[in-house]
Amino acid sequence: MTFIIAEIGVNWDGDFELVKKMMKKSKDAGCNAVKFQAFNQKILGNHPESKRLLKSAISDYNVERIDEISKEIGIEWICTPMYVEAVDIIEPYVQRYKIRTYDGKLLVNNRPSALFDRLVQTKKQVIVSSEETPKNSNLWKHPLIKWLYCVPKYPCELSDLSFSNFNDFQGYSNHCTNFLAPLYSVILGSEIVEIHVTDDKLKDYVDNAVSFNFKELHELIENINNIKKILI
Repeated sequence: MTFIIAEIGVNWDGDFELVKKMMKKSKDAGCNAVKFQAFNQKILGNHPESKRLLKSAISDYNVERIDEISKEIGIEWICTPMYVEAVDIIEPYVQRYKIRTYDGKLLVNNRPSALFDRLVQTKKQVIVSSEETPKNSNLWKHPLIKWLYCVPKYPCELSDLSFSNFNDFQGYSNHCTNFLAPLYSVILGSEIVEIHVTDDKLKDYVDNAVSFNFKELHELIENINNIKKILI
């Protein structure tokens, strides 16, 4: 079985009705979990959309409501904490965590990470995105880590990807608008596939450039399921 994560991320704009709709559509498409992000103004810096983005960040303000909606829909939610204190906010609610490529780069290069140290204390699974092979990292075989191959380009093209070291990873995080990228990762044995999703490609949701709509997501998961039948 491939564990499929729908990355809602910042594409819900802090709108609880919209996020409920997206969670339900993710479940109906066949996803195992939805994912959010926890960041603060310091992380955003001078980002021109910072006020808007903060509405979609998981925080003390919305974490309980997000958890209530996920339970109502019946789908797991996970989160990418981008600062240490965020772990305390989401820890009571999630079964696993995700580390973005920026922080994954520290781990791949054996650099200390206060965020990772805090996550290890939870003893829960930590999914880490990395463009570089983690094979040379001291953490490559860490029992809590699942490594995802990810090219942090928004969006990336097929020509930006290289699956030559894919055996060093346990899954794939997608920023490519071509179905072939996540499908090929499944053929290669992905345990986890992460896909950005949007409710409407015609609107200006921040991550739309790397997101599939739910019709596309449904088609993608049907193809993944068909591939899994062939590979059995």
